Order: sequence, then structure tokens, then C-alpha cells
Amino acid sequence: MLPGLGDQHPVDVVYRSMQIRGIGVEMTMPEFMDKLGRVPLRFQPGTAYMYSLATDACGALVELISGVPFADYLQHNIFGPLGMVDTSFQVASEKVPRFAANYSRNPDKTTTLFDDPITSAFTRPPAFTSGGGGLTSTMADYIRFCEMLRRGGELDGQRIIGPRTLELMRMNHLPGGQDLASLDVDLLTPYGSVGVGFGLGFASTVDQVATGALTRGDFYWGGAASTVFWVDAIEDMWVIFLTQVMPSISFDFRGQLRSLVYSAIVD
Repeated sequence: MLPGLGDQHPVDVVYRSMQIRGIGVEMTMPEFMDKLGRVPLRFQPGTAYMYSLATDACGALVELISGVPFADYLQHNIFGPLGMVDTSFQVASEKVPRFAANYSRNPDKTTTLFDDPITSAFTRPPAFTSGGGGLTSTMADYIRFCEMLRRGGELDGQRIIGPRTLELMRMNHLPGGQDLASLDVDLLTPYGSVGVGFGLGFASTVDQVATGALTRGDFYWGGAASTVFWVDAIEDMWVIFLTQVMPSISFDFRGQLRSLVYSAIVD
């Protein structure tokens, strides 16, 4: 749960009253950060975990430190060098015919159109380019991104990140080596929380027995439309799963996919 989206905690009430959200907000990045800076902390950093707007704040810091608009920074330093030709915050008009619809799942298992490609907000330039989400992409582009991660931060001669920096990012940074279940104040982490650690942008398995997972070297995350990717440093592979179902907890796609993939490995 993002701050301000239903909780009655006093801090969340402030989030709602100030209309502070991430993806899709009708405000500029400086306006977003100004509002965020006036909200009290839910807890002291390093003492708990909560799914939040922290990564949106990281995106704003990239823009402030680099002096380059966040979308331009991503294009110049990641998408361009990796040849990710279809990844951006806005779907160009000539690409709309390739833009997939998104659906929500109803209690009776039927679906309702959630985002129509023709009228989608993703066909218009966003006021706020979020560090936490909002990019559109394709399987082909994301394959190149994951292959870069599998290779330790480099692809086709383009170094995106140093291997030691990437190693640091995928380590568990939760205090005392604890898992998300021990520190998650909402107890509803959508990607599973028992035996799962969290690093600098990635979740990872830290206890195979607790998670019931067959992986030992993964780092991963998922998207709102039930998508997921992971890279496994030990098995030397990546997996990408794309679908169009909102919200991400509609089905246990992710857990089932992991079981299928790892149980099929025999060497």
C-alpha cells in the first residue's frame, strides 16, 4: 500500500490531504518533492520497511544531481546505449497500434478494460516522470535490460553499471539481515515477504526454506499489471513475464512461474 491510499495512520492522512502520489500525478517533480519534504516520516529509516514513494524520490535526486531531466537521463545513460528503442514515459503516436490494453479482474473472474490504448494517459507526456514506475516498454527491450544485468552491468560493449555496484545493489540491506516479513509495517508486500530481503531496488531470496523457493541467487521485482522479472546470478539466467492484469495480486502468476522454471532445471 502506498502512503495515503487507505491507511488511517496520521502520516497517511497527511499524504491524502496533500494529494501526494507517484505515477500519474498532475504535478512537476519539484512540486512533488516540495510536498514530500513537508510530510513527517512514518518511522525512522532503517527500523522498518514500507512500500512507498522512496524510489520516486530517488528519481528526483537523479534529476537534481545530474542537472538533466529524469527522462533524458534515462535515455542518454541506459535506453540509448542498450538499444532499448521502445522504452519511454510516453507511447509515440505511431506506436499506439502496438500498445497493449490493460484489464482489471472482477470478483466473478471476468475482466474489465482498465486502460484503453487509444485514450491511455501513456500516450500523452506526463507532468511527472516517476522514478518508481510509469515507463512503457516491450519484451525485446526488457530482454536487453535483463541481459545487461546478467552480464554484470554490460551489454554489447556498453557499460551501464559496475559489477561491484550491481553486487551491492542486490544484497539484502535490511537491518540485521532480517527479511521483509520482520520489518514490513503493512504486512502485505505483494511479492512475498517471508525469507525475502531487499536491496537497492531489488528484492532477493535470503532463506530458501522460509520462502519455499528453489532459487539461491535471484534479484527481482514486479509491476502493477502482474508482470515480473528476475535475474539469477547462480543459475546464470533471467526470466521475464509480461501480462496485462491489474492489480498485481489478482493471480499467483509469480510464484507458479518460479516453481515451473526451477523445477525444470536438472543439471
